[in-house]
Amino acid sequence: MNEVVIVGGGLAGGAAAIQLARAGRSVQLLEREREPIDKICGEFLSIEAQRALDRLGVDLDRLGASHISTLRLAWSRRRIEAPLPFTARGLSRKRLDAALLDLAERTGAKIDRGVTVRAAEARRLVTTLGDLAPMVTLAASGKHDVRGISRDVAGCDTDYVGFKIHLRLPVRARADLDGKVDVILFEDGYAGLQLIEDGIANLCLLITKRRLSAIGGTWRAVFEMLLREPYAAMLEDAEEIFARPLTIAGVPYGYLHRDNVDDRIFRLGDQAAVIPSFCGEGMAIALHSAALAALVVVEGGDAAAHHATLRRDLRRSMAVATTLQRCGRTALPRHLLLGLLRIHPGLISQLVRGTRVAAR
Repeated sequence: MNEVVIVGGGLAGGAAAIQLARAGRSVQLLEREREPIDKICGEFLSIEAQRALDRLGVDLDRLGASHISTLRLAWSRRRIEAPLPFTARGLSRKRLDAALLDLAERTGAKIDRGVTVRAAEARRLVTTLGDLAPMVTLAASGKHDVRGISRDVAGCDTDYVGFKIHLRLPVRARADLDGKVDVILFEDGYAGLQLIEDGIANLCLLITKRRLSAIGGTWRAVFEMLLREPYAAMLEDAEEIFARPLTIAGVPYGYLHRDNVDDRIFRLGDQAAVIPSFCGEGMAIALHSAALAALVVVEGGDAAAHHATLRRDLRRSMAVATTLQRCGRTALPRHLLLGLLRIHPGLISQLVRGTRVAAR
């Protein structure tokens, strides 16, 4: 019997497996995909995420991650450009997740790919490998809930549909985007665009269900709507690398887990907290939650202690990010905020800092 079983082989699961295996724990990780895949994600690595990966021994330069030092915030025909308070990196989840699982395996964790967890309880997992009875279970299944440990998303903002696609931009457009992340605001949504490895651009987009329905409900309608935004014109001649975009609905933005009375399962990544996408801090939260869970397990603590500490670490950034996203959905607060940022672009750096994971 493995002492620790981790459900999910994304950032949080892979990072936790590495740290627990290094601490001498017997670790089994269950990943439902047989091969690395692309996932809906902004693929923006903040300074917090970079530091966490460096501690794990992940070399972002070797993996080909891009460098990002400038934020461009655009709406209609207006645009604000401001330096980020750190140099970010861009890297696809497919490449990064694969690197973490390979490192976990080399460190001594047992990685079982192509395994589905059908149900979870505190001391029992029902899987396609058979029933497992680990001493400790870590839930790191990302945006996908597992029966028995679903998230309580009451009060969260679940009204968005997300799209993600990789693009090969024309040479001039790629040169213009190099070193920058674009956030393009439009009615009832926003898009983020940046370069990742190999000169590929990652486009992630959120749109409300109401607006999506109003424009026709298809990706093609969404993309054509985006092209009508002046600062999205660079995408007009882009080559779509995916056969079709990745899509997800009902992501519970603002979710921050609180323990149930009998909750003995450690939650990591999106199973613990879901920060609004425009912050670019989702991957940092996943890595932070993994490091915290590994530390608590090694020290003999329980899931309740892990969740309480994680809530303290994330409370401020989650509150700031959720408030900004809600302001952005209403015309008057959105115009007031954007007008203020246009007058004082230096405030952008302060808002970026306000949505970072609290340092430990």
